[in-house]
Amino acid sequence: MHGARLDAVLKCIRERLAGTADSAPLDAELLLAHALAKPRSYLRAWPERTLSRAQAATLSALLDRRLAGEPLAYLLGRREFWSLELEISPGVLIPRADTETLVERALQLLPSDRPVRVADLGTGSGAIALAIAGERPLSGLVATDRAATALAIARRNATRLHLKNVEFRHGDWCAALGRQSFDLIVSNPPYIALHDPHLTQGDLPHEPIEALASGADGLDDIRAIIGCATQHLTAGGYLLLEHGHDQGAEIRALLQRAGYADVRTRCDLERRERISEGRSARSGTRATDAPTANH
Repeated sequence: MHGARLDAVLKCIRERLAGTADSAPLDAELLLAHALAKPRSYLRAWPERTLSRAQAATLSALLDRRLAGEPLAYLLGRREFWSLELEISPGVLIPRADTETLVERALQLLPSDRPVRVADLGTGSGAIALAIAGERPLSGLVATDRAATALAIARRNATRLHLKNVEFRHGDWCAALGRQSFDLIVSNPPYIALHDPHLTQGDLPHEPIEALASGADGLDDIRAIIGCATQHLTAGGYLLLEHGHDQGAEIRALLQRAGYADVRTRCDLERRERISEGRSARSGTRATDAPTANH
């Protein structure tokens, strides 16, 4: 590809990536722009420019890795989430658009005119915590993760985005919260069953298994969070959990048995059950209220 025009190179990449993903045309543009260290608009503005030898070598290596199934986010070293550009590496889960449903619900529950306390358990790249921190600057957030690699990336993302109202702590779920209480606890924990065949498909084989799978039914970590979060919620505080599309009923039952009130499940834009929530029963609401699915 050395010496070839950019428009010809782009056509070649698209052809090689065809069939690998629905996003193949976009992937081709992103890979070429990354190899050039230019924005995508450069490809349209200067189609007659040619690839240098070094650029061609970089692009060839990126393309080989993509064809081998490596996620685009890891190749580019970044991923957009909630209009934030986040650093991403193979040590963290790649943020998905579905998780923005969790952020949207959190913002509905959080006032914008006064300080509140929020905890994000298993923060990974910091996507959820940083999205909330940016939208609720008066809030104080604690973001925890048991992986030191993930916390380092999350801290760098917070620094680069100039978000100073997030504190990062190393620990497993609620263990890093000490004796503090929070108005809201959110989490996108691992929720895939350990032997689910989906773990061998798409981007998932390249992502950290500990951020994806949780026990035989996928709910081990969710059970742990439901159990420990009750000790760290203020009166009337909420727990929000992301989960798989077919897990809503079981998670509502787990929340109900643990004594949470106002238990319900909310759907994402595809109308798939995506997040379940419960409120601390210390608010006075009866913990025996029937759990519901809210579509």
